[in-house]
Amino acid sequence: MKLRNAMLAATIMAAPVAAMAQSVPGGPVTGPYVSLGAGYNWLGGSGLNTSVPGVKGRPKLVDDGGPVAALAGGYGLGNGIRVELEGDYRYDHTHYQNFAGVHGGTNLQNYGFMGNVLYDFYWLNWPVTPYVGVGGGMQWTNLQSTSLFNPGTPGGRFGTKTFANPAVQGIIGVSYAIPQVPGLAVTGEYRLMSIFSAGNEVNGFAGQPRQFKLANQYDSAVMVGVRYNFGQVPPAPPPAPAPVAAPAPAPARTYLVFFDWDKADLTPRARQIIADAAQASTRVAVTKIEVSGYADRTGTARYNQALSMRRAQNVSAELVRLGVPQSSIAVFAYGDTRPLVPTAAGVREPQNRRVEIVLK
Repeated sequence: MKLRNAMLAATIMAAPVAAMAQSVPGGPVTGPYVSLGAGYNWLGGSGLNTSVPGVKGRPKLVDDGGPVAALAGGYGLGNGIRVELEGDYRYDHTHYQNFAGVHGGTNLQNYGFMGNVLYDFYWLNWPVTPYVGVGGGMQWTNLQSTSLFNPGTPGGRFGTKTFANPAVQGIIGVSYAIPQVPGLAVTGEYRLMSIFSAGNEVNGFAGQPRQFKLANQYDSAVMVGVRYNFGQVPPAPPPAPAPVAAPAPAPARTYLVFFDWDKADLTPRARQIIADAAQASTRVAVTKIEVSGYADRTGTARYNQALSMRRAQNVSAELVRLGVPQSSIAVFAYGDTRPLVPTAAGVREPQNRRVEIVLK
């Protein structure tokens, strides 16, 4: 029966939170956080033993309910597990179930500290994140204005007294992460706390040698609250779009063919470069091909002029052999007047012994 009531209470409690949910799930709680919750609690049942004359058996305390609040500070490990220390307060006004004419009641206050371990099912990726937890600690039970009467007997009035008792609790809850405020979540919970108060004893006032012994308490509570995670990391930005492949570079329009010193014949490497130029002339819009010959400064100006012309003519002839129309080729010779690398006279500079093929 208690389990069925717990599940029903959890469903009712979760409904308003789930109604708020959109489609943004909360991630795991990471780092320090604080939470605050409040709601309503009721005593599931606690009996008593008494020495009031005429009262036989164990009259049962029936709860009228009351407020509950809890403040906690904790730490999330980032894998769904959280640990926290909680301070709580509960208030209940009770009366006695009609038992052989017994009437009266007591005010119950419970407050204390609980250490909790919780687990968030964040990996479900639901709009709300369910969680469960267990805890243990100490609760101080304060009995006030306790009375117990049976018609025709002196009855009993009892003083106020506070007892320290160990307690355990179970927690079922859901949380909804507020998308606009990273780290902030709304929570809803059902809690069942057992307070081991059996044997807590209150004596009657002077002249009334009566005795009241409280049994164990089973307290249920529904709470709504807020939680703020200081270590929450904002959602990662969407991945950058995949880079678009750059178009293939256009074929070069200038080709350099180099020659050995004082030579005009084509080397195998020179023929390969000329072939590349001839092939490129068929893939790009070419209206003219300029073939310009050059020489280094190791000979006379007249000799170098003639040498650069032979080099240019040999390159032009190779282009024609490879299918380039002769009419599109213009041949020039500049001798040693336009060095690629400036040098003194007589220096054998390999980069100045060249032919430039320019596609236009």
